[in-house]
Amino acid sequence: PGRLGYWAVGVPPSGPMDDRALRLGNRLLGNAEGEAALEITLNGPTLKFNTDVQAVVCGAPLAVTLDGVDQPLDCVLTIPAGATLKLGAISGAGVRSYLCLSGGIQVPDYLGSKSTFTLGQFGGHGGRALRGGDVLHLAPHAAARSGDQLPAALRTALAEVRTLRVIYGPHGAPEFFAPEYIATFFDTEWEVHFNSSRTGVRLIGPKPLWARDSGGEAGLHPSNIHDNPYAVGAVDFTGDMPVILGPDGPSLGGFVCPVTVIEADLWQLGQLKAGDKVRFVAVDLPTARRLAEGRRAELATLSHQAIAWQPAPLTSPVVMTCGEADKRLVARLSGDTHLLLEAGEPELDLVLRFRIHALMQALEAQSKDGAIDITPGIRSLQIHFQPETLSLETLLAWVRSEWYTVCLSDDLQVPTRVVHLPLSWDDPACRKAIDKYMTTVRQDAPWCPSNLEFIRRINDLPDEQAVWNTVFDASYLVMGLGDVYLGAPVATPLDPRHRLVTTKYNPARTWTAENSVGIGGAYLCVYGMEGPGGYQFVGRTLQMWNRYREVADFAGKPWLLRFFDQLRFYPVSAEELLQIRRDFPLGRYPLRIEHSTLRLAEYQQFLRREARSISAFREHQQQAFNAERDRWIASGQAHFDSQESAVDEGGDAPLRQGEQGVESPISGNLWQVQTAAGSRVRAGDVLVVLESMKMEIPLLAPCDGVIQQVHVQPGSAVRAGQRVAVIIEEKA
Repeated sequence: PGRLGYWAVGVPPSGPMDDRALRLGNRLLGNAEGEAALEITLNGPTLKFNTDVQAVVCGAPLAVTLDGVDQPLDCVLTIPAGATLKLGAISGAGVRSYLCLSGGIQVPDYLGSKSTFTLGQFGGHGGRALRGGDVLHLAPHAAARSGDQLPAALRTALAEVRTLRVIYGPHGAPEFFAPEYIATFFDTEWEVHFNSSRTGVRLIGPKPLWARDSGGEAGLHPSNIHDNPYAVGAVDFTGDMPVILGPDGPSLGGFVCPVTVIEADLWQLGQLKAGDKVRFVAVDLPTARRLAEGRRAELATLSHQAIAWQPAPLTSPVVMTCGEADKRLVARLSGDTHLLLEAGEPELDLVLRFRIHALMQALEAQSKDGAIDITPGIRSLQIHFQPETLSLETLLAWVRSEWYTVCLSDDLQVPTRVVHLPLSWDDPACRKAIDKYMTTVRQDAPWCPSNLEFIRRINDLPDEQAVWNTVFDASYLVMGLGDVYLGAPVATPLDPRHRLVTTKYNPARTWTAENSVGIGGAYLCVYGMEGPGGYQFVGRTLQMWNRYREVADFAGKPWLLRFFDQLRFYPVSAEELLQIRRDFPLGRYPLRIEHSTLRLAEYQQFLRREARSISAFREHQQQAFNAERDRWIASGQAHFDSQESAVDEGGDAPLRQGEQGVESPISGNLWQVQTAAGSRVRAGDVLVVLESMKMEIPLLAPCDGVIQQVHVQPGSAVRAGQRVAVIIEEKA
């Protein structure tokens, strides 16, 4: 289940985060593959049915009642018209349950899928989570046998320490990580960070040891690389903090990934909650595919499949190398269903991007069965494939043949458009994101409180006006779409003297306003939607994606830009931009767009003509870059330790008679305290609000009484089971 075929423009698959549970539920009901169901995170809804239907609840355990009568999980329930089904809070291990209904839920397809992508505000029921009062329509259905149930061996069972089997790569040691750190990575019991969600599962553990001192043109931090496509399940080091990319995660980004979770274990990501422990175990490709086949057999037969497996020694993720110099192509495994191709040296070279584009076009023109998505990066191309239809050996031979053909010609050219966009400099939405980052993630980062001052300093420019001049004078060439999400461009100035170089946030931001404009490494991106991010802000512009209307600038597709477009910015005020953003999706703010052709030979002539000036600029910029890195090392800011601060254990004293404790059900961050010692409260009043798994979770008073003590403060870390307040109960 999920939305496939649009990874190249930054549309994630979405679908169930635990696809195993949803698929088993649908299979038990006799539903077709891909029928829509409800995903329940932490707390379930109460549903009133106006028609007869059958249902199955699968996944993490929670209380289920039908008209007040307890019901079993993993079993076909018959629900008569007029009945009320109540799904309670998830208890014990796991974090997501699924309610499957016979025939599935009727919602329209969006880009070929019914899946909800809440960050993108499309799919499902209105592109959002359900609310009280929503009405869902059910499809006609054939009756399943009431009482049919899953075998015990197929029901969700979760170990105290989860084992995630991975394929080593695409980026390992000694190229990117120190070999001893890779050993540490596999030896560590990682803890799930409270700031996890469907976009990715953040992990707490030992900070990495890097093989490099920086990412060069890609960014100051050694985790930075030239933007490349990601696989769902890749463990992405966003600076020093690893994140397992989820089904709502980004398709493109500039961070290294040492391992990728195999297809057969991706379902486990959907059952990881804050505070859970995880270990990674490497397996080889044949083992990964046997396990995937076993998963499919379980679904087809509804019977457990025992697949023997064992850990595999680490071997290089590089499975093919061909050509030399700027015609060199390296193929790296990224899990058991993705192949990452990298061209030339790890540097910003438009010759490489031209060749990657030509390779992508050649592969797409043949449209082989088993090739699911082909996604370009700056100097890379990722192929998502189905190994039982298109084997790795066949895929490598196909890629090698087409690459040699592409490299025969140096006379490459592509159509280009010059697209003029408004830019609100240092927009209030950018400043809000910086403030939130300093409050909830990292207060002492070198780029805070002003990203513009950081950009000025790291490029040794005289003042902020010089940063302004450079951004508005540049012509930014679009080299990728989907960084971050929904047609968002990653672009670099055609003239190297306009390339401001920065590093990305470490760790990444948890929130960025839609269409913020930032610079990371030598690249500029426009964020396609609200979400996480790491580029240094310069301002905000108009929409890159039009969800619901097909107007002139979005003819035939919801994304605005194309590969090899050139972006030119012009200044507007924050107030003007707000009006532009209201008008543009309605077709009331037409863009100025000029069509042309970009010829590689002409561009190379320009570079040769301006070589001396470009070289002097780069040398000066590198000196400033090195000076900033030295300041980081001297001040201890070169690395950010992802270990959380110790939790205050002050609430663990024994309770006295008449006292009731209020405990947190999950690890998280204390967002708000809405009471104080001495306050009188009634049962059900909100005492504190916890932030965890990208949700606000209110903790309620269990009884009438007086607050005797509050043990937490806003911003403090809270562990599962920790007492946050004590109430002296008042008897009626």
